[in-house]
Amino acid sequence: MSFFEQLKQSCATDWQAYTRHEFVRELGAGTLPAESFKHYLKQDYLFLIQFTRAWALAVYKSDNFADMRYGQAGINALLDLEIGLHIDYCRQWGISEEQLQQENEASACVAYTRFVLDRGLSGDLAELHAALAPCMMGYAEIGSWLMQQPFTKLEGNPYRNWIEMYAGQAFQDAIKVEKELLDRLCADLPDTWLNRVKKTFGTATRMEVAFWDMGLQRLM
Repeated sequence: MSFFEQLKQSCATDWQAYTRHEFVRELGAGTLPAESFKHYLKQDYLFLIQFTRAWALAVYKSDNFADMRYGQAGINALLDLEIGLHIDYCRQWGISEEQLQQENEASACVAYTRFVLDRGLSGDLAELHAALAPCMMGYAEIGSWLMQQPFTKLEGNPYRNWIEMYAGQAFQDAIKVEKELLDRLCADLPDTWLNRVKKTFGTATRMEVAFWDMGLQRLM
């Protein structure tokens, strides 16, 4: 069993609530209100900004060249590709880059991203990646799961591109690398620290649930 599977099992109820959330189900069915999705998109832009800062901590927390390069690759992917793609995608939904920059952070976004940064600052590289993992791993699982569900509608679904992106091979392959890193980082940790890493993963997973709640209910 991979360490990621152990992390999931340590917070199985919260993981289920996150990856099978009503927001996710309505995305698959194409019934999610457009205003809820737009609210999520704007907050996700602000999330990505803070997520990039957390990946910068991954470079700082690394104690070898390979891990530093991996952290740098994460930063580059966010700054040079993913954030730009997100801005372009938001334009398709009638949200300008200026609107994204002027958007105030919702409480769920602040709580989640600052928690990740705090774990990165106070913990080690393993704990930082445990805090980052629910977002990365969860979206990959959600994409794959939605593609297998009888209620998922692709034809005419306004959220089809979102589903197919996270179900796509490129994203799935990137997740495999992160799983291997978690296995290596946590292989020789003492039980007391492993328990701390699991607690961090569980808290970040609950934050993901709150992020979906925020989008669905358009909370600030």
